[in-house]
Amino acid sequence: MEYVKLGRTGLDVSRVTLGCMSYGAPDRGRHDWTLDEESARPFIRQALEAGVTFFDTANTYSDGHSEEIIGRALADHADRDAIVLATKVFSPMRPGPNGGGLSRKNILAEIDHSLRRLGTDYVDLYQIHRFDPRTPLEETVEALHDVVKAGKARYVGASSMYAWQFAKALRVADVHGWTRFTTMQNHYNLLYREEEREMLPLCADEGIGVIPWSPLARGFLTRDWGTDTARSRGDRVTGALYREEDRAIVDAVGRVAERRGVPRARIALAWVSRHPAVTSPIVGATKPHHLTDAVASLDIELTDAEVDELERYYTPRPVVGL
Repeated sequence: MEYVKLGRTGLDVSRVTLGCMSYGAPDRGRHDWTLDEESARPFIRQALEAGVTFFDTANTYSDGHSEEIIGRALADHADRDAIVLATKVFSPMRPGPNGGGLSRKNILAEIDHSLRRLGTDYVDLYQIHRFDPRTPLEETVEALHDVVKAGKARYVGASSMYAWQFAKALRVADVHGWTRFTTMQNHYNLLYREEEREMLPLCADEGIGVIPWSPLARGFLTRDWGTDTARSRGDRVTGALYREEDRAIVDAVGRVAERRGVPRARIALAWVSRHPAVTSPIVGATKPHHLTDAVASLDIELTDAEVDELERYYTPRPVVGL
């Protein structure tokens, strides 16, 4: 495993992050394809054994059950001081007008709920899951600052917003002397490259660590076009993210992988990781080879010709995933 600084901080993280959205009893949340605790634990242990130190979850994943699973598993198998634990806040967690969002009330309530579920006194990275246009940005950023000053989080991050919104958030923190955002968790892969226009250059310029979600495009980049999985059949978001024109890119990944004699996932992940702004792609794992391929991708250095073949079929598209 390789390790790298998270943005301009002194914090070291693994070049692969285990995403924990896939872990949670199917009857505890919004997805029927997630793994229950007994099925999820082997993947958390496998990640630790592979040298993964960065674990990402969210309060909304399986309505909090993901946090419970990852908290118990890490307590049993890891040294808390040796791992980097991240969670997120924004999505509604209870009925009523104050059940979600980025108000001071919700942030301060949800950090305590997340810490209880995770079984820890602090998270290393507390992220706003989406931009909240209904709450003054100053209120959100100050509340996050107070979470850090209370010792409940070491760093704060953001996810999936327009670059102008993130630039404004950074400015608000700087003007008031509040805790600055350390990371951006955004949607980035071979099938969705709109982040290359503004967000990735902004992050590179500001020293922000980039930890992309869905670097394998929900598995589209790992298999023949049109192949169904349990997740693709039950994931209502997938249809809004990718389109028929992406078949040519998926086929290109297949050709490069076949010539190399490696699984497609390793090629797609190697492409994401090669971007100089990217710190650690977030990879979900529900089969042992998912983590094996993620770690092995770090050893692949794509040639210019291979990169050209992988990128040439991309066409601009509307911004999605916000």
